[in-house]
Amino acid sequence: MDFKELVRKNRSYRRFDESFKIEKQTLKDLIDLARLAPSSKNLQLLRYVISCDEEKNSRIFSHLGWARYIPNWEGPEEGERPTAYIIILGDTTIKAAPNYGYGIAAQTIMLGAVEKGLGGCMIRTVDTYHLRLELAIPDRYEILMVLALGKPAEKVVIEPLDEAGHVAYWRDEEGVHHVPKRSLDDIILDL
Repeated sequence: MDFKELVRKNRSYRRFDESFKIEKQTLKDLIDLARLAPSSKNLQLLRYVISCDEEKNSRIFSHLGWARYIPNWEGPEEGERPTAYIIILGDTTIKAAPNYGYGIAAQTIMLGAVEKGLGGCMIRTVDTYHLRLELAIPDRYEILMVLALGKPAEKVVIEPLDEAGHVAYWRDEEGVHHVPKRSLDDIILDL
C-alpha cells in the first residue's frame, strides 16, 4: 500500500474485534519504529508502557475517555475493546524544550499498526492520576497519551464538512463512523 493509502486508512478506531489478540512482540516492533523517529535535540525522552494482557488492559480501559462527540457512549462494549495499549510517557528528569515529539511517535506507531492490518485510537482524555496509581508508574514519568490498539471492527469514512462547517464526527444508523474533514483549499492560505 502506498503512503497516501496508509494515511487514509489510519483512522481513529474505537471498536475492535476483541477475539483478535496482539502479541507483545508486535507492540515492541511498533515502538521500535517510534524509537527511530525524530526527537527534539535528540534527547529521546519518551518511554513506553505496553499491555496485551486482558487483566491489565481492563485496568487501563477504566481510566480512558472515549469519543466525546458521540452522546451517551461510554466507549467500546465487552467484545469491542482494544486488545493492546501503548502508554507514552515523558521522562521529566531529562531537561528539554516542550515535548511535542510524542505526537510524532504516536503517529509513527499508528502508521506501523495500519501497515500490520491493525488500527487504533490516540487518547488524551486520560485519568492520569488514577492510571498512574493503577500501574504504579513512577512520578518521574509524565503520562502523555494512551494508544488503544486492535483489529478494527467498525467502518470509518472521511467526508467533506457540511455547509455549516461542523467538525464533529458522528455515527449513522448502521454504526458507520463519519469524520468530516476540511478541504485542501480551505487549509492552504494564499498569502
